[in-house]
Amino acid sequence: MRTSRWLVVTYTVIILIGLLIALPNVLPQSVLQRLPAWLPHEQVSLGLDLRGGSHLVLEVDEADLTKERLQSLLQDARRVLREKGIQPRAVVRSQNQIVVTLADASQSDAAVTELKTLANPISTGLSAGQADLDVTANGATITVGFSRAGISANVDNAVQQSLEVIRQRVDQVGVSEPTIQRIGANRVLVQLPGAQDPSRLRELLGSTAKMSFHMLAPNNAPGPGVTMLKDDEGRSYPVLDRVEISGDRLSDARVSFDPNTREPIVSFRFDSAGATRFAEITRQNVGNPFAIVLDNKVLSAPVIREPITGGSGQISGSFSADSATTLAAMLRAGALPAKLTVIEERTVGADLGADAIKMGIYSGIVGFALVAIFIFVLYGSWGFLANIALLIHTILTLSALTLVGATLTLPGIAGVVLGIGLAVDANVLINERIREETRKGKSAFAAIDTGFRRAYSTIIDGNMTALIAAAILFFFGSGPVRGFAVTMALGLIISMFTSVAFVRVAMIEITRRSKLKVLNIRPLIPFSPYDKHIQFMKARFFGITVSALLSIASVVLFIYPGLNYGVDFRGGIQMSVKTKDAADLSKFREGLDSLGLGEITLQTFGDNNSILVRAQRQEGGEEAQTAAVTKLKAEVVKIDPGATVEGTDVIGPKVSGELAWAGILSVVIASFAMLLYIWARFEWPFAVGAIVTLVLDVTKAIGFFAITGLDFNLTAIAAILTLVGYSVNDKVVVYDRMRENMRLYKSMPLREIIDKSINETLARSLYTNATAFLALVPMAIWGGSAVSSFAIPMVFGILVAGASSIFIAAPILLFLGDWRRRHAKAAPATDEAVEIIPPEQGRPRKSAS
Repeated sequence: MRTSRWLVVTYTVIILIGLLIALPNVLPQSVLQRLPAWLPHEQVSLGLDLRGGSHLVLEVDEADLTKERLQSLLQDARRVLREKGIQPRAVVRSQNQIVVTLADASQSDAAVTELKTLANPISTGLSAGQADLDVTANGATITVGFSRAGISANVDNAVQQSLEVIRQRVDQVGVSEPTIQRIGANRVLVQLPGAQDPSRLRELLGSTAKMSFHMLAPNNAPGPGVTMLKDDEGRSYPVLDRVEISGDRLSDARVSFDPNTREPIVSFRFDSAGATRFAEITRQNVGNPFAIVLDNKVLSAPVIREPITGGSGQISGSFSADSATTLAAMLRAGALPAKLTVIEERTVGADLGADAIKMGIYSGIVGFALVAIFIFVLYGSWGFLANIALLIHTILTLSALTLVGATLTLPGIAGVVLGIGLAVDANVLINERIREETRKGKSAFAAIDTGFRRAYSTIIDGNMTALIAAAILFFFGSGPVRGFAVTMALGLIISMFTSVAFVRVAMIEITRRSKLKVLNIRPLIPFSPYDKHIQFMKARFFGITVSALLSIASVVLFIYPGLNYGVDFRGGIQMSVKTKDAADLSKFREGLDSLGLGEITLQTFGDNNSILVRAQRQEGGEEAQTAAVTKLKAEVVKIDPGATVEGTDVIGPKVSGELAWAGILSVVIASFAMLLYIWARFEWPFAVGAIVTLVLDVTKAIGFFAITGLDFNLTAIAAILTLVGYSVNDKVVVYDRMRENMRLYKSMPLREIIDKSINETLARSLYTNATAFLALVPMAIWGGSAVSSFAIPMVFGILVAGASSIFIAAPILLFLGDWRRRHAKAAPATDEAVEIIPPEQGRPRKSAS
């Protein structure tokens, strides 16, 4: 058996290129600047939790918001009076109220009644149930204005709407995984990873982006109902106040380039109602100019040459590529309900804190070293090859992340960890298969060929289920869920090269050059879990009963007392602290964690002498929050007597309801997609068994969070997603051996086939779980509070997933298989039993029972 020389050269080139691309990520900036220009200089973008970035605080412009709402109220007041036949002499806006002057004072009571219908009840706060409008009459004069509670409610609603609009705008321009939170009554905190352009940020986040389409006044004549507006170059246009189409009728906006001038333009498209209206306007006004207005500024004022019936158009102007991209993003995301003013702009350090990141890196290196030692002990010199493949996998994953411009955050690192775990699993599968073929007496090359061929099918099925899940999570998820999906998918694809293609070529070359007749993969320490004949299915009722009880208990614990939601989900308290000297984050973290206030996060703020302290919302009312603030202040002074607390604020959650729902929906859809794949590859009993077991595994993980009181935050979500991928992969490997044995032993009872298959894969299950356990235990012990919400539940989840593959997934398959056979015997047309045969073997075979 020989390997093509070109194949060896190709693999070598791929690895060398990957090494060059990944190299800048481990070099200091000073060294990187001295490298030749032709070498790669790009580094993986780190997220806000690992790197820090830009920090902006925006405030809702209350006066602008009230003005906008009064303008809308003015139109509504005229409408309701007109509909009821009440003739006003004048309806005008005067400062912060609407003044209605009636022609007939006797209609005053009727007018007040109708105008009060415009009021909306306040839904939250101490004023809940009250009307947001004050309507008072004085003879023929009626004043309508927002009450103080109504103004507060308007601001509250505007902040809530602004959070989602800002999130969409930031996502549209490609800034990955920002922090967007409410602060106090009328402010929004936005933190974006990396060094962002401040002027572009202010334009992106501060612009209301209220777009409208107007006709220009005939003969350019100013007058009533006409407002003079300017464009970027200072030209004035007499714009009719009447809005022909509002920007909320836009369904899409994209950047393109003028084919003649090659200048950036923004192409837009209306929804169906907007397209119909646009066609009607252009048909009626051929030859007349019309204006596209954004935030009281004319973007473009073209002349209508012909009716536009396609529902689309273009905005041209003095755009740069960046400004055109920003405008398109704002139009797609929609208008802000009110103008936002940037009142604070600084840089911030990493969410996790430099001390926590350092501990995470050290514990990760220790975990990697433990895995490498374990694999070397398992497979001796061949384990050294597996470790080289694992190192190459890590390097190529880093280079792939650099190439695609992915932003690496803690959930993203979780995806990388899962990818490495499945790469280790593939190496274990291959070595165990080759060992198995060697024990059957096969020669070295025959053992390699058969071992890889049989392991390949299992690896493909396991990786495909995880890739399907990653695609669904990316498509339907948002923020950290997407980051996890990208890194997991890249890791899985790369593992097919490093663990299968590279290792196969290397093993063949080593065997050929060493002239090995038999391939003995011996462990350094004798240990043999092979040739066992444990009857696992005897414990099937016990296993399923215990699992069901634990899952039911987990659901009960989820309902009461519930999860300990961290700052990411519940919001809480934010405190600005100024220290005399550079702040020692590890000292502050240790002291504040001892207060028992739940999750505490620390972040440098502006400079090394300023830190932001965030504590989760406490159980109870405002008294509980006040008590927590008092505790925090006292502990801060105790830790650093020279420190001062410059201010405290109430902050909202990072994870909005929309983000949480998107995450849950993506996991549910991913589970169904995996079910369909397993169904297609194996048959429905396998699919049902895998997904039911997955649900049981995940509920136990949720129960673990509830019973231990670990903070449930974005890091915890990463742990749950990792467990989903790991659990399904584990089930697929065991099921694949069952499927193989069903083909080989067609007359053997299903129960014996299942026991035989579990015994044959027992070594692989033990070794894979052990490697994952060794990788995560150092993080769980030394990683600190910042990563404990990931590492500790994952250690628990690995143990649960390993046990459930044997005691839950296998018994479910046995029950369903026996049910099918009994159902086939009971059928009146035949007394035959149907075996579970994979679809690639043709239609289900029948054999006499």
